[in-house]
Amino acid sequence: MIRKKILATGGAGFVGSHLCERLLNEGHEVYCLDNFFTGQKQNIIHLLNNPNFELIRHDVINPFLIEVDEIYNLACPASPIHYKYNPIKTIKTSVMGAINMLGLAKRVKAKILQASTSEVYGNPLVHPQPEGYWGNVNPIGERSCYDEGKRAAETLFNDYHKQNQVKIKIVRIFNTYGPRMHPNDGRVVSNFIVQALKNQDITVYGEGQQTRSFQYVDDLVEGMIKMMESEDRITGPVNIGNPDEFTILELAEKVINLTGSKSKIIYKPLPSDDPMMRKPDITLAKTHLDWAPHMKLDEGLIKTIEYFKTII
Repeated sequence: MIRKKILATGGAGFVGSHLCERLLNEGHEVYCLDNFFTGQKQNIIHLLNNPNFELIRHDVINPFLIEVDEIYNLACPASPIHYKYNPIKTIKTSVMGAINMLGLAKRVKAKILQASTSEVYGNPLVHPQPEGYWGNVNPIGERSCYDEGKRAAETLFNDYHKQNQVKIKIVRIFNTYGPRMHPNDGRVVSNFIVQALKNQDITVYGEGQQTRSFQYVDDLVEGMIKMMESEDRITGPVNIGNPDEFTILELAEKVINLTGSKSKIIYKPLPSDDPMMRKPDITLAKTHLDWAPHMKLDEGLIKTIEYFKTII
C-alpha cells in the first residue's frame, strides 16, 4: 500500500470522523479540517495522539493551502436543523468550499472527492433514483440552501474536471446512521433513538408512510474509499446508499422494540418539501466499485442505540 497525505474537510463530523479513523488505520497521514459548526471534538479526540493525525480549525469558505495527495470534501451542515439555522452559511459552505478545495486540488494535483447527497434528487418523481435522474428540487424552499448548494458543487466539480483536468470523484450519499451522530441534529434515526431512550413520545410526520433507505456509516466509508481508489475515468456521480426501503413508521416501531421503550408514536403535519420516497439505484456502485452495503438495519440500529446509551 502507498502511504498518502489525505485532507478531510468536515473531518470532525459524524461521517468525517469515521473516514479519518479508517484512513489512519490504513496507514495514511490524515489532516482533519473543521470549523466545528456541526463537527464535535469528541468525535476525533481518540485520534489526537496518533502521530499521523493533525486537526486544523478552519472554515472552507476561506482558501486553504496544504500539500496533499487526496482530498475528501465533506464540509457542510447535513441535517435540516443545522442547515436551516443558517441557510446562507450552508450554501456558502457548499459553493465557496467547493471552489476553494477544487482550487487546492488543481494547484497540488490532488485527487478530490465530493460528498454530495441524495437531496439533489429533491422530492423524486422517479423511483428508485438512478444517477441519470435530474431531480425535482424546489430552488426557493426551506431545504434549497442545502439541495441547491450540493447541486452547484457537483457542477463546479464537473467544470473543474473538464476545463482544468482536475481528477474528481462525486458520490451521492443516502441516509446514513451510526455511532457519533449528533443527538440534536434532527435526523430521523437519532431523533427516534433519543426519544425512545428517554421514553418520550416518538414524533412521526404525516402518516409515517414516506420511505427512506438507511445505510450504516461503515458501509458508506467503504464506498467512499472505493470510489476514491477507482479508475480516473470513473468520476461519478455514483449513488452510495442502502436500497433496503422502510417506511418511517416501520423505523419508529423497530426503534421502540430494540430499545424496549415505553414511548408512544404521535403524528404531526409533514414539513414542507419533505421527500415522500427515497431509495438509491446502486447499479453503478456495484458495477464500477464492486460495492454494496452489508449491514442490516436491525444490526446497525443496535450498535447505534448502544452508542446513544453512553451519551444520554
